[in-house]
Amino acid sequence: MEPVSLQDFVCALDPASLPRVLRVCSGVYFQGSVYEISGNECSLSTGDLIKVTCVRLQKVVCENPGTGQTMELAPNFQGNFSPLTGPRSYATLEELVSAATQSSKQLPICFMSTHRITTKARVVPQEQPLKLEAVEMHLGTCCACCVLGTGAQQVLLHLPLSQKGPFWELQPGPPRTLLQVLQDPALKDTILTCPTLPWRSLTLMPQYEVEAIMHLRRTIVKIPSTLEVDVEDITASSQHIHFMQPLLLSEALARGGPFPLPTEILEVPEGPPIFLSPWLSSLQKGQRLCIYGLASPPWRFLASTKGRKVPRHFMISGAYQGKLRRRPREFPTAYDLLGALQPGQPLRVVATKDCEGDGFENPGFMSLAMGDRLEVLGSGQALGVQERDMDVLVCQRLSDQPGEGEEYEEAEDQEQILLPLHLSGGFVEELGDGRRYSLQDLIAQFSLPCEVKVVAKDASHPADPLPSFLGLRLEEKIMEPFLVVSLDSNPEMCFEVPPRWLDLTVVEAEGQPSQPAGPLPVVPVEELTEAFYYHLRKSPAFEGQAPPPRPPKSKGLSGQKKQVSKAKGVKSSEAFQLQKSSLLPKPKRKTFPKVTKDSCNLYSEIPGHKKGLRLTKPITQDTGDEHDYEEILEQFPKTL
Repeated sequence: MEPVSLQDFVCALDPASLPRVLRVCSGVYFQGSVYEISGNECSLSTGDLIKVTCVRLQKVVCENPGTGQTMELAPNFQGNFSPLTGPRSYATLEELVSAATQSSKQLPICFMSTHRITTKARVVPQEQPLKLEAVEMHLGTCCACCVLGTGAQQVLLHLPLSQKGPFWELQPGPPRTLLQVLQDPALKDTILTCPTLPWRSLTLMPQYEVEAIMHLRRTIVKIPSTLEVDVEDITASSQHIHFMQPLLLSEALARGGPFPLPTEILEVPEGPPIFLSPWLSSLQKGQRLCIYGLASPPWRFLASTKGRKVPRHFMISGAYQGKLRRRPREFPTAYDLLGALQPGQPLRVVATKDCEGDGFENPGFMSLAMGDRLEVLGSGQALGVQERDMDVLVCQRLSDQPGEGEEYEEAEDQEQILLPLHLSGGFVEELGDGRRYSLQDLIAQFSLPCEVKVVAKDASHPADPLPSFLGLRLEEKIMEPFLVVSLDSNPEMCFEVPPRWLDLTVVEAEGQPSQPAGPLPVVPVEELTEAFYYHLRKSPAFEGQAPPPRPPKSKGLSGQKKQVSKAKGVKSSEAFQLQKSSLLPKPKRKTFPKVTKDSCNLYSEIPGHKKGLRLTKPITQDTGDEHDYEEILEQFPKTL
């Protein structure tokens, strides 16, 4: 085949003959972009091979041959076209018959008038095709015997040869649609007419979009047919040519197979590593892989180690077969206790710090001592500072030991205490659950985050690192598809790759993949790099799982200054003294011993904590607090 322009090749192409392989004989370079503009290829080099797989009609440019004006028609244009025999029109029917006789044309001939024709029989609309079958005498006048319409609706008319036009000669045949005209090679470059368009004569220039495959191009290339390149059809001699089409792992996942799929790595995405795994260093250009399909189950769990200065982070597969035991959770504030409370699941904790009721800045709150046992009941409201309602945590004080008598326990049921949500006392969960859970059972029964200890490793993973840690914190559940992949050189080394975060560029390789005997030995635990772990926690996928907002801060120095400055009848020196005293901790008069000269028995006179002690009326501020406070501070040097 001789080289032709791409436009001529596409216009003459039979879609049923696709695909076709073309060689670019005369390339083109568009200065604006080396690759593409608006998604279309605009630069092709001489010698490039393209495999045309599809041709789509984009639009049709309609041109008036007399004036050069153009307009665009959509591919779904509904008008009908009739081909003209030439660009000339005839003023009368006599001129039309004379021209046909001189050109040795045989009757019948088809024609139309650009004006309406009125006869005694009927009115002929403008641009209505007519067929002139003969010239004969009718009622003493030389007339053209014409047929209007087709089939059973034909009407015979006798038009005098002196009938004025103008008239246009048409090629025989019924009117055609836009697609019929474009698919008929005989009508290429033919002058047409269309009653719904403003011009009596016109030509059509279709513009197509060519979809093709090019060597080492990952996506389908889209080329406009108007690109000024010459091509040669080499389909007959290209049976040995194989177009290597790169493929992303995400694309292999989206198309769903066929699996197993042998591939070869063309490119590894740049960036820091996401896993601390030995197989990650094997993912290099030229490495052959085998993709076995989608990993099951599709969920993973983020976990971090406990009890280490530098925590380590892991991603655990939902298929992990190790055994886990629950560990007590730690709660730094009362707000965290409220967030951990689940319906139908009792939450009992032990206080790890002393907290005095008169240090809460709100009257009516109870004191806590280290070792106090509490059962969290829920949230409530209490009257706080300036007689405003504030959210509190309602708890029930329990006995010192879990096994005390029922009568005492019933009495304790009536003792409820209120804790402000911003209380940073420190609590640890009281846990009596010694069961061994599988990962699926644990997640089904308890909400995340969850503190666990791996007590038995996964038997399918001899190098399971999780049992070596004192504890793990299961933090998030991730719903993300992974692909099961193995190295072609070592089929027994199977691992799971997340295309979203490690989207390798591969190409399909020849040959049959090797299938390991039995189930695939997939590693269920992958250690994450610290950078990727925090990147993962900040990703949009975890926006719905963000931690709750921090509780409101307690009233600080600035709030106390405002209260003191607004108090009526307080002198400036007294206000300054109040501000100064707020910088120091308030005295714990219930726990301080009576100061004596003998400092060796200082701790012997500290009274023990008495349970059941409740405040029956709110604590009110008086001027004596500061006086007692100063006396105690004065006695400190004597006891040291």
